[in-house]
Amino acid sequence: MRREGKTSKLTYAVIGRRLEGQQGSVHINLCNSSCELQTNPERTCKYKPLIQRYILHVYLLFSYLYISSVNTGVMSSLKEVCAGLPLDPLPPNRGRDPSIPHAPVRTPNLTPAEERLALRNALRYFPPNLHATLATEFAQELRQYGHIYMYRFYPTLRMRAYPIDQYPCRTRQAASIMLMIMNNLDPAVAQFPQELVTYGGNGQVFSNWAQFWLVFHYLSTMTEEQTLVMYSGHPLGLFPSLPSSPRCVITNGMVIPNYSSREEYEKMFAMGITMYGQMTAGSYCYIGPQGIVHGTMLTVLNAGRRYLGSGDLRGRVFVTSGLGGMSGAQAKAAVIAGCVGVIAEVDEAPLKKRHEQGWLMEITSDLSHCIQRIREARKAKMALSLGYHGNIVDLWECLYQEYKKTGELLVDLGSDQTSLHNPFSGGYYPVQLAFRQANQLMNTDPERFKTLVHESLRRQVAAINKLSDAGMFFWDYGNAFLLEAQRAGAEVEKKGGGATEFKYPSYVQHIMGDIFSLGFGPFRWVCTSGDPADLAETDAIATAVLEEISSTVTEQVRQQYNDNICWIREAGKHKMVVGSQARILYSDQRGRVSIALAINQAIAKGRVSAPVVISRDHHDVSGTDSPFRETSNVYDGSAFCADMAVQNFVGDAFRGATWVALHNGGGVGWGEVINGGFGLVLDGSEDAGQRAKLMLNWDVSNGVARRCWSGNANAYETIQRTMEDQRQLRVTMPNSIQEDQILDRWTMECLYRL
Repeated sequence: MRREGKTSKLTYAVIGRRLEGQQGSVHINLCNSSCELQTNPERTCKYKPLIQRYILHVYLLFSYLYISSVNTGVMSSLKEVCAGLPLDPLPPNRGRDPSIPHAPVRTPNLTPAEERLALRNALRYFPPNLHATLATEFAQELRQYGHIYMYRFYPTLRMRAYPIDQYPCRTRQAASIMLMIMNNLDPAVAQFPQELVTYGGNGQVFSNWAQFWLVFHYLSTMTEEQTLVMYSGHPLGLFPSLPSSPRCVITNGMVIPNYSSREEYEKMFAMGITMYGQMTAGSYCYIGPQGIVHGTMLTVLNAGRRYLGSGDLRGRVFVTSGLGGMSGAQAKAAVIAGCVGVIAEVDEAPLKKRHEQGWLMEITSDLSHCIQRIREARKAKMALSLGYHGNIVDLWECLYQEYKKTGELLVDLGSDQTSLHNPFSGGYYPVQLAFRQANQLMNTDPERFKTLVHESLRRQVAAINKLSDAGMFFWDYGNAFLLEAQRAGAEVEKKGGGATEFKYPSYVQHIMGDIFSLGFGPFRWVCTSGDPADLAETDAIATAVLEEISSTVTEQVRQQYNDNICWIREAGKHKMVVGSQARILYSDQRGRVSIALAINQAIAKGRVSAPVVISRDHHDVSGTDSPFRETSNVYDGSAFCADMAVQNFVGDAFRGATWVALHNGGGVGWGEVINGGFGLVLDGSEDAGQRAKLMLNWDVSNGVARRCWSGNANAYETIQRTMEDQRQLRVTMPNSIQEDQILDRWTMECLYRL
């Protein structure tokens, strides 16, 4: 027997007693699961069945040995990761990997006493005999980068979503959580993997690498009568619980409200005592940019219907900014929606990354060429994603100058996805500075940098306002753009508007809010086998479910179903998967429950080969209280209240979720949002089906009921229909004010008394 080349082709000489003097060769290719038999047909035909059986046995043996050798290597490494912190010997300190992007330097402005406390907090993860060695490098990290990441403990194992059976765990639930964590830290998925940032510039999975090692150790030993408790990245430990309890409960950034300021956060994060988990970063449920591709596609389509009178966007131009984490999806979404998407990005690394992915079709750093390509694509009515390597302010101003010069408005729709929840630490780059200059200044002179950010925002809004006056439609994408622009003194005020209203609407207020009120939101699942065939099967299941339901719903709801059926049919063609084998679509309560139950049944019958994790974005019907985004269209004064998100987290926990998370911040920023999420493992059991049914019904109805009580007519009708379907559901319904004159008369009386 001999191995030939790198293709794992094995050649075996078959010589048997009955075939003495005769020989044939068997070629077995373990990479594509094929084998070939070559014999002398004249002399061996009567032994052919025997030889074929023999070949099959040989093939299966070598397949087993080959696959076992591959899996053993992975399992060995995963076992090492699950063994706890590597302390004897310490791993070498390799520092930062220069080949991957890194988070901007943070400026927490700690006092000497606070620096001392940060160092003490980091060292408590390690035994005293290592403190002298680690203290020096941790102190250097704190002063050089503004945080102690513990780079020495960055694992050498390739971070990715390994198939569930490869994790050395006692429960499938724990293995699923491991898979999701590793996907969040996969360099192909994560924005700054060595800083444990998944997306958004500062959306952490953990605060440092010691926490990663401890979490994996706990998960590997966990039983179905234990729950892992997570305090802002820190694993508090395994605590006894019921088999029906969540296996993991996560809280991130739960700070006393009076201390939930941006300045306090920077200090607390540097001291290692709290963490900004964004949304699905800190809840371990990020699935790469696919999620925001889908959401952005729906937003652009519905913006066309609302503002332009048509969902046919051929020849229409959408201008925005950001190609980093979640914003990187905008290029792909624009092409799927059929329009010309022009996206500005100051950092060359994400531009190249999206171009190599095939999500960005063209790149230019020349504004003149950019304008030329916009004109050509508009005229040809072609779908195009064009990345402009430069500052978005320059692009907006150029588009206005072109309009002023020629009278031709080259942009129809506009938005922004820079990370303005984090404006002074790399989320926004002022137009006055080059990229490298900005990164230096935000560290060396934060106050000067803040002044330049505000000046840049005022210039950006001024150009947008002029283009809007000419006929462009602009919306806030929930990234705190208008909120920060207002704080910068830009002209974004809406005359007579409420506390959550600006000159331009948020996409929730005008475009997606009605969808939430109908119960539609971003439902997703992950095939833990890692097998694309399982994803294809679940895609087919979801499509069949939605098609069946769509024939029984109202026209308004049917349009949403049709958009999502189209999306899921096209998803494979557009190569949406980055990282885990995952899918997202927008569905209402009935659709989510039906899809989950159908997938669970498919697992039970073996049509899907391994468990499936169902989840959603926190940006959903019930998951998030955010007055400048998810709840910006709640007008009864409760937009700043967070009962809905907290109740959702608690309700999901005791209705069957495998893990739950509750966060301060996410999307709009620290102190501006409370949001939560979940993960639920479908394993084909009746118990999993019952959990999914109970939990998903609550997870949607909670938010629809709240929106109904606030006065939303769509939510009123939706929850009424849900109560008719579910006899145990009883919701307090609002009574409408029939005569506004009563309120007017009372108001006048109050004014008269004054």
